[in-house]
Amino acid sequence: MFKKLLASVGIGAAKVDTILETEHLHPGQKFQAQIVVVGGDVEQEISGLELALMTKVKVEGDNGEYYANQVIEKWRVGSQFTIAPGEKKVLPFEARLHSETPITEINAPYNHSYVWLETGLDIDLALDPSDKDLLHIYPNEAVKNCLMAMEKLGFRMIKADVERGYLKASNFQSVSGCYQEIEYRPANTSLFGLQEVELSFVPEAHRTHVLIELDRAFRGDGYVDLTIEHDHVNLSQLCDQLERLFA
Repeated sequence: MFKKLLASVGIGAAKVDTILETEHLHPGQKFQAQIVVVGGDVEQEISGLELALMTKVKVEGDNGEYYANQVIEKWRVGSQFTIAPGEKKVLPFEARLHSETPITEINAPYNHSYVWLETGLDIDLALDPSDKDLLHIYPNEAVKNCLMAMEKLGFRMIKADVERGYLKASNFQSVSGCYQEIEYRPANTSLFGLQEVELSFVPEAHRTHVLIELDRAFRGDGYVDLTIEHDHVNLSQLCDQLERLFA
């Protein structure tokens, strides 16, 4: 009875560990994992497993900015089962990352973009032990070339973070509830009359949309956008498109 009481507050309870085939992924990519559940000190009824794709978002509050964890996507795994003391169960799992998963592997001096998988057990009357696996998320070819084009045009990447909310333009909108902002500043302060440029990406299966916020010295903030078709990614053309948008 005492062991059951301890398990109900997480002491000696069942544990879960998600073993990913790889932690290096792209937005929208399929991934595979083995979810290992090991019984604790007492037999427990487990109602199921839940995996969540998580990120850290910047939130504008009444008392200023703060960071909070946010779920991008959730998956329910398996059905109810009983785990005996010390028993080990292995559940195979496969899913696809959300196409709007923020990029973590970028060369920003201040990179506040983090993505991880969190696995939890739904145990009746028990604390939910969880397992966290940090992910390394790389840009797709369209995004990679867009970032390269910004460098070729003379902009320096300054900061990257993720904000809570949605993006909306005339022909696209985001759906995940958060979006990444990648901030650039011109190496030459007179470049296009711009003080700052912020890029946000909304990838889809066959194209990537880019929402661009322009901060001009005398004209204030404004927004422009472009769409990059995945089968027509061309660095030189991207440079030309961005130059026209910045002019």
